Amino acid sequence: MTRDHHIGMIVPSSNLTMETELPRMLRAREEAEPDDRFVFHTARARMRHVTPEQLRAMNAQSGRAAAELADARPDVVATACLVAIMAQGPGYHCTAEEDITRVLREQGSTAPVVSSAGALVSGLAALGARKIAIITPYLKPLTKAVADYLEDAGFEVADALSLEVPDNLAVARLDPADLREHHRRLDLSDVDALVLSACVQMPSLPAIQPVEDELGLPVLSAATATAYRVLTELGLEPRVPGAGRLLAGRVPVS
Repeated sequence: MTRDHHIGMIVPSSNLTMETELPRMLRAREEAEPDDRFVFHTARARMRHVTPEQLRAMNAQSGRAAAELADARPDVVATACLVAIMAQGPGYHCTAEEDITRVLREQGSTAPVVSSAGALVSGLAALGARKIAIITPYLKPLTKAVADYLEDAGFEVADALSLEVPDNLAVARLDPADLREHHRRLDLSDVDALVLSACVQMPSLPAIQPVEDELGLPVLSAATATAYRVLTELGLEPRVPGAGRLLAGRVPVS
């Protein structure tokens, strides 16, 4: 019997990628597991440039966006802007998820809440990674904020690459094929995992599996980690073909 799973997403107003990559992954899962179908509902929060001021302003809109999504009665809600949360300081994903959960409950929704920031932390933990490298599209101060956040969560960030693209629409236009070369600029000699895109706006899905196959170590992104958490919160096996080890169905679900 076919089951429909309704997924709510809170995304920046300038986001073009999360609404592409997450559905693409779950469509691939539908082809492998046709009994499960996925329906998407999106609320937007205004943000054009990846600056601390606009990130804080976007976070302030999450309650309004959550209330709008509650009307669709989603089965899970994902708030998808990693740096907006990580730039607020260590552990802030817990606060953000709790705030959105409270609004959903006030509106009669029982949906669990996932953040891309929290999903990346839990995805790395699920892989057993301790020493990692990351690629971001951000300016160096924001990349440092992301690295500090991950360090506080218990990971050693051995190396980080900043592509330094401040305009969020320009981030969406970056060619994911370039990531197959960018990772060569990192020292990966002793890492447990590579975060190929620590940003849900920087396209990376077509490069995840090829880079993982080349390196022989787990490769993930904020988007693949979010897919992992969405599927586990729905009680489904986190398996998506061709999306890296985290979604290969071989990682134990805690």
